[in-house]
Amino acid sequence: MDKEFLNAVPLLPGVYLFKNEHQQTLYIGKAKHLRNRLRSYLTNAKKDWKVRALIDEHVRVDYVITHSEIEASLLEAQLIGQHKPKYNVLLKSGQPFLYLLFTADDVPTIELVRNKKKKGTYFGPFLQRTQARNVHRFLIDTFKLFLCNKKIENGCLDYHLGRCSGSCLSHFDPADYIFRLDLAKKALKKNHDGFLLQLDTKIKEYIATQAYEKAQHLHAYRQDLETIFTTLHTRYSDDKYFKQVFSITNPAPDVSAQYTRTHHQLQELLATTDDIKTIDCFDISHFQGHHIVGSCIRYTDGIPEKNMFRKFNIKTLDNQNDYAALQEIVSRRYKNSTEIPDLILIDGGKGQRNAITTILPQARIVSLAKREERLFSDNHPEGSILNAHDSVGKLLIGLRDYAHHFAINHHRSRRHHSKK
Repeated sequence: MDKEFLNAVPLLPGVYLFKNEHQQTLYIGKAKHLRNRLRSYLTNAKKDWKVRALIDEHVRVDYVITHSEIEASLLEAQLIGQHKPKYNVLLKSGQPFLYLLFTADDVPTIELVRNKKKKGTYFGPFLQRTQARNVHRFLIDTFKLFLCNKKIENGCLDYHLGRCSGSCLSHFDPADYIFRLDLAKKALKKNHDGFLLQLDTKIKEYIATQAYEKAQHLHAYRQDLETIFTTLHTRYSDDKYFKQVFSITNPAPDVSAQYTRTHHQLQELLATTDDIKTIDCFDISHFQGHHIVGSCIRYTDGIPEKNMFRKFNIKTLDNQNDYAALQEIVSRRYKNSTEIPDLILIDGGKGQRNAITTILPQARIVSLAKREERLFSDNHPEGSILNAHDSVGKLLIGLRDYAHHFAINHHRSRRHHSKK
């Protein structure tokens, strides 16, 4: 990590991955501010031998920007479980998450589970296990959802204490139980602020009547509920950052050692005998049609040329128009016609390729659509599905995904700064 790299890292929440020369992940961490956290490693390397060993062994650091610190924690746990880096100690074994499950049984129940195996409605994932367990208990007690599996004419002790749902009674009403269960589900689904406000009102009533112990217990539940609600607001899922994670855990490969063979296969695919040494790849990113940005990465002989990477803020458009946005960034990138590469790869389909061929008719241009990984070129006007497992497929898909990752990072950074 040099100063230039650190200065380029954003002050945003996210997850970072230290890697060795073989692209193996050595350590995964999370941060509220990525730049500050990574900079701290250089300081701590002088004090901590473990940090020094990590710094000495790593050759690069990749990162994924998240929307919040909570998402960074969830993504960190997910990636550690998947990659099990040697310098990580916690979260490497077992399932780190818990879910609240409302089962789809005839008489449904609310359960805490580690995996999504049963049918039903899931809330989560939650990394805060203690809080999740406390919220589970709170919902059971508050909405009287405990099923005791006993049969007692006058009801069990828990029923008389106001905890059991009454399933022990001969006249147990499942419809009334399911109604209360739906109320508990709605408490997790809707109007979290209103639910917390009701708890605040109840806490004040307890304090006013000097029921301090009840107020204390309810306040503790309220804190746990607030933590769980905050996690639910993130709408996190295992594939939420799939594209970004894929790009850094499966980066565009350094195929320089085998590029001669890949080069021949690429010539065969494009039906040309011309050398294809330099490849530029373009991508567009936006949020609901706004904050439109673009990226361009360059590979030469299978090796990334980072000094030739470019980021673009779209200047001529206010609303989404991928074709016009691509035309703008390609025109700006090749103001000097001597910089046109041997191959231009566009993230998109036939329409995106046609938009660029109209302004660069002299260039060799292909486009790669994510759906089916279909490649469009002069000799494949209707598209040809790439083999994602051969060397050409890996190269072109990897380049496309890497350019997308590069654009996404720039886009999120721009959105963040525009909110200040």
